[in-house]
This record gives sequence, C-alpha cells and structure tokens, in this order.
Amino acid sequence: MDWIYVALGLAILLLAGDALVKGAVNLSLRLGIPALIVSLTVVAFGTSAPELLVSVQAVLRDAPGIALGNVVGSNTANILLVLGIPAIMKGLSTGDYDSRHSYVLMLVVSVVFIALCAMGPLTWWHGLALLAMLAFMLGDQFRRAQAHRRAAGAAAAAVDPVEALEDDLEGLDPHMPMWKILLFLALGLVGLPLGADLLVDGSVRIARDFGISETVIGLTLVAIGTSAPELATTAMAALRNKADVALGNVIGSNVFNLAGILGITALIGPIPVDPEFFRIDLWVMLGASLLIAPFVFLRWNFTRPAGAVLTVAYLGYLSILLM
Repeated sequence: MDWIYVALGLAILLLAGDALVKGAVNLSLRLGIPALIVSLTVVAFGTSAPELLVSVQAVLRDAPGIALGNVVGSNTANILLVLGIPAIMKGLSTGDYDSRHSYVLMLVVSVVFIALCAMGPLTWWHGLALLAMLAFMLGDQFRRAQAHRRAAGAAAAAVDPVEALEDDLEGLDPHMPMWKILLFLALGLVGLPLGADLLVDGSVRIARDFGISETVIGLTLVAIGTSAPELATTAMAALRNKADVALGNVIGSNVFNLAGILGITALIGPIPVDPEFFRIDLWVMLGASLLIAPFVFLRWNFTRPAGAVLTVAYLGYLSILLM
C-alpha cells in the first residue's frame, strides 16, 4: 500500500501542479497582469509547487530529511537526468541560448546554500536570506527581460500578441471561460496538499520498512518523482526541436528550488542538516552544476554522447546512495 500511496501522490501532484499553472496563468492575464510578470512569477512558482508542498509537508510531519533531500536530489536530477535523457533521445540544441548570467547566479546560490547548511540547522533567518536572494534574482531577471523586450520591440510589433503569449506561456488559452479557470485553480489548490500528504506518508513508511534513511528516500524516490514534470517537458521539447531554452529552464528551476522552496520551508520550521549531506550529496549537486560549465560558456550543444555521460553519472550517484 505504501508504494500505491507514493504513486498516487506523485500522480496527483503532477496533475494538480499542471492545473494550478493553467488556472493561474489564464487568471493573471485575464486580470491584466503583463505576460512577462506572469512568466517570471506565476509560472515559476506554479511549476515548483509540488516540490514546495512536499518539503513543507515533510517538515510538518517531522521528516526534514525528505524536505532537504527532495531539493538537493531534484537539483542533481535536473542537471544529470533532465538534460541527460533528452540529449540521448535526440540531442538538445542549447548552444544558441546565452545562459551565462543565470548560470553564474545558480552557482552563487548553490555555494551560499552549502555555507548556510554548514551553519545548520536551517531556521527562519536562513530562510529569509534565501528568499532575499530569490527576490534579487527575480528582480534582476525582470530587468533583463524588459531590456530584451525593448531591444526586440520592432520585431515583436509584427507578431500577433496572442501567438506571442502562447509561445511564452504554456497553458495559455485566451478563450478559456472563467468557470474553467476557477476549476483549474480549485483542483490545483486541493490536489497539491493531498498529493504531498500521500507522497510523504508513503515515503516515510517505505524508508522505515526497508531500513533506509529518510534522507536517501528524499534524494532518490521523492526527488526523481518531483523532477518528472521537468523531464517530461524537456523530452517533449527535444522531440519537437524546441529545446533551445531547456538549459535556461533547468538553471532557473534549480535556483528556485534552493532559494524559494527551502527559503519558505525554513520559515515553517527548522530543517536539521544530516552530516551525510556533507559527505557526498551537496558536493555532487555542486559538481553536477560545474559539469555543465563548458556547455554554458563555450555554447556547446548537448549531444548524445554528452547526454550518456550525464545519465551514467547520475546512475553512478544513485548506486552509491543505495549501497
């Protein structure tokens, strides 16, 4: 039954997260909020809602190892698995996308996060520090996006605004009736805590039944499950030859996971940092981030051999965790 709870919880989280994003995007634009603001805030928060609810629920259930393992494991999986598997399938043409600025910010957040963990447990002031970094980065991204839009103003003026929004915001339907928007929001808001509750409860019991630490369950089962949306999205983008911003999306997700999810979770309750995280997991997360530096600074594409290297590295990491 525990495995059924985990599978059901993951399924509900994925469906509820998708519903919340669709409802929030369409409601925000219906209220006249600019698409740029929606893409930088509503979509970012909505797509990370499953991870956020899982981490908060884990702290409330006195299973902080799952909360921290979920985020650290998701960041590692985002780079090695979410970029690796689609690259094996078809390759990711990310070379034309300039992600250097966002990548450096991700490295800064990662290093600061590791430093805060060394001062652990993570408490409310650590959470405020992480959220302050997130606010700075959102503001920085907003300013850069505005400058880019102004520079491309002439070209953008020739594009149909609805088509442009559909390209920028997945889930946008200009003709969606209000009752459907509210239904999506209700499904998301009800489904997310329900799915998180099932996933955390099932994961804790599995860890206890098999004598595995909650930290390892968070780093593996929960982290891979909550990274499934990013993997599916990147894989479909690769198959449709629209993976030019896949690297940027992964970088953005990793920043939000560390600064946003753990920032909010630390305000809910203290998060003890298991010494095991300093033995391998935090350094694997940082090492995986450094591993893609040549792809960022030299504008390399993620070829099939590169994808194989990333995927094998992740499988090796999993084997060490489960030994």
